[in-house]
Amino acid sequence: MPEFLTVFGVIAVILTVTALASGLVQRSLLSFPLLFLTAGIILGKGVLGVFEVGAENENLEIVATLTLSLVLFLDAVRLDTGELGRRWLVPVLVLGPGTVLIIALGATSLALILGFGWLLAFIGGSMLASTDPVVLREIVRDERIPRSIRQILTVEAGTNDLVVLPVILVLIAVAGSDVGGFASWVEFAAKLALVGPLIGFAIGGVGSWLIARVDAHMAVRREYQALYGIGIVLAAYTAATAAGGDGFLAAFAAGLGVVLLNQTLCDCFIEYGEITSEMAMLLAFVLFGSVLSGILDEVDVLPTLLVAAILIFLVRPGVLGIVLARAKMSLEAHAFVSWFGPRGLNSLLLALLVVQAGIDGAELLLATVGLVVLASTVVHGATATTASGWYERRAERVTLAEEREGTAAGLFEHDETAIHRITPEELRGLLDGEEPPPLILDVRSPSSYERDGAQIPGSVRVPPDRVSEWDPGDMRIRLIVAYCT
Repeated sequence: MPEFLTVFGVIAVILTVTALASGLVQRSLLSFPLLFLTAGIILGKGVLGVFEVGAENENLEIVATLTLSLVLFLDAVRLDTGELGRRWLVPVLVLGPGTVLIIALGATSLALILGFGWLLAFIGGSMLASTDPVVLREIVRDERIPRSIRQILTVEAGTNDLVVLPVILVLIAVAGSDVGGFASWVEFAAKLALVGPLIGFAIGGVGSWLIARVDAHMAVRREYQALYGIGIVLAAYTAATAAGGDGFLAAFAAGLGVVLLNQTLCDCFIEYGEITSEMAMLLAFVLFGSVLSGILDEVDVLPTLLVAAILIFLVRPGVLGIVLARAKMSLEAHAFVSWFGPRGLNSLLLALLVVQAGIDGAELLLATVGLVVLASTVVHGATATTASGWYERRAERVTLAEEREGTAAGLFEHDETAIHRITPEELRGLLDGEEPPPLILDVRSPSSYERDGAQIPGSVRVPPDRVSEWDPGDMRIRLIVAYCT
């Protein structure tokens, strides 16, 4: 059968099975990454041999490049820098050192247990420090989880690749001896840190400004605005790569250009981009599964699973427990955030960069990372629904500290002196004497709201973690008084 028919068949299965099984997967211990990665392994060379995909396959490179570029761009666009305000550096700086520490401990495990050289071990540790937004997706969309906790997971998944990717690119250059003397290193660093990001930032900012101006004058149809967004991502990647920079960093910078320059892309692009990246990600899981099917026999399984267990059960929970120690979070939230650091597609995509660079031992490293990813998708995918349900039940019984914060940055703020408080008697006086009367927000936690069974007449119910999303509309001129637990 011609190869393109096989590809069409795989895509057909991905699209139809995803839709038909979505309800079942949401209610079960399964996850789509696990299903399609396993399907790729079964269809690959090591089992059924329906199709064989090598690590240097051109189709895999195209799908992987498109997927990672879209994921990075969408991660940047979804970062609400306006909401984080001047405090955005707090969670990022806390999580940044955490990522570095996870890299170091992961590298140590790979070197001491599996015998990788230290250079390759640090490359592998960097790959396995990247958390996967695909597996996290169901968690960060689950509104049973307080918004601040969902945001801190989103910030981590959207920013830790900014630490991981440059480290891997530098280590690849060192391993491949692509960079010579001091001058060459300065040039390499400039291209890595400046050329790609600046080109991407300019294309994202100017591109989003341009489509907004044209749409205002000539009403660009939504479907073309959606396609335009994909064009911005590809333009940023292509231009940066052609100029000698890194296309992936450019894709992320393009998303930041849209956000930081206060430009907007049609919501149709965000929706279409997510659908496109979803399809590309699931196809990439199948292709990577096929690759792993042919090389997993090179891996020493038990020691590799030991490394996976150390990373999943010890390294991340331990490191996050330290870096989040000062956050205003309950023990339940600490446990929840520390647990959900799934490895997935990003780790495989980064491993592919090393294979494409021709580094000695890269294929064995890809197989090792692949087995760790497989273990992580099993463990984290199987516990997502259970852990979310457990967290919800805890929140129903008691008011958790994180429920009072609507942003990740707010979890690290401890100065409450700026909040002006009034007594019930003062509120009574305002209600009797003010014209118009103040608007009263009921921002009690869900557990307190359900338990009390009473509400101030005329008050508006807004859960505390969603206050930042609440729109007062034409009532902005009125005094707003909030009451809580």
